Amino acid sequence: MKEPEVNMSIRYTVVSGTVFGFIAAAQAVRALRQLPVQAGDFEIPVWLSWVAAAVAGSLCVWAFRTRS
Repeated sequence: MKEPEVNMSIRYTVVSGTVFGFIAAAQAVRALRQLPVQAGDFEIPVWLSWVAAAVAGSLCVWAFRTRS
């Protein structure tokens, strides 16, 4: 790859990792505080936030490991 393409790829990876990190943190806070979330008539269970935090956290780690 050319130099500008490499820099854009690294920026994309860092931004993606940061966004996934924020999502993981928000999901973990929601689960720890047992905050209720409702979509229409359906109440989203707290355990689903733990799953979402684990998935987003894994994507965050993956992004930062592959950035170099």
